Amino acid sequence: MNARAFDLTQLRTFIAIHDAGSISGAAEQIFLSQSTVSEQLKKLEERAGQSLLVRSRKGMRPTPAGTRLLAYARQIAALSEAAFEDLQGVLLDGELRIAITDYYRPHDVARVLKRFTSLYPRLRLHVSAMQSSQIERSAMTGEHFDVGLALRLMNEDVGDGNATHDDLGGASATLVRRERLVWAMAATQTAPVDVPLPLVTLPRSCALQTLVASVLERHKIAYRVSHSAAGVAGMQLALAAGLGVSCLNESALTPELIVCPPSLGLPPLPRAEFHLLPGRADETDLIRHARNALLRLFA
Repeated sequence: MNARAFDLTQLRTFIAIHDAGSISGAAEQIFLSQSTVSEQLKKLEERAGQSLLVRSRKGMRPTPAGTRLLAYARQIAALSEAAFEDLQGVLLDGELRIAITDYYRPHDVARVLKRFTSLYPRLRLHVSAMQSSQIERSAMTGEHFDVGLALRLMNEDVGDGNATHDDLGGASATLVRRERLVWAMAATQTAPVDVPLPLVTLPRSCALQTLVASVLERHKIAYRVSHSAAGVAGMQLALAAGLGVSCLNESALTPELIVCPPSLGLPPLPRAEFHLLPGRADETDLIRHARNALLRLFA
């Protein structure tokens, strides 16, 4: 092997360990033994000349070098698969309408879509940011989009330890990402905050905002709506301005925001999951192949 090149199998294993959060989880996903996965990671780190993943209380976390390599690894793996599909006659040529919840990786989604278009330059994208409830309702009609990525909530009762999906649109969607939900506020804000709790919200049609109100009311925490935003970007700006607190998924936190300290006494929150919705029975080969390609990039 070229001394200045990486092994594709090792890169894919690296991605799997990062996404699963553990060597055992990665081994299950890629159908290899834990010892084989560990050995591939070791060889990749030897090739890179530095540590790429470290253990933490929350699982395997990337080092700064690992974070940089991860972006390249995803692109290399996706490009390899795109080349294979092209040689197999799977050519993505046409128009594709994508609907994405604006909670999904707000800082990265543009880069992900740019990478997708670079892999499939003949594909013309039409991207819409929509509420998950609307994406779920419209998924089977194809009226507004061809491929949809929606947020779903895990209904976790902390007292009972039970967890069930907040299933808005069927059970056959594909999980592509799972994140913690956190209470967020401005990094410049000092606790304690006002009473009743100033809450930055989105419209009540947003399932996540409905959850926030329900959690606060269940724990008998008084609140008032201090600002109502139209979308996640507006919520981020309002929070950064110190107008209140709200609930966000981790990837939606900006440098101007922090997780609220435990001293505020805010109740625990469930996890959020991002699902790529299933295809319709009458969809074209173009849409089906594009969905599979997007799945690899969205994870």
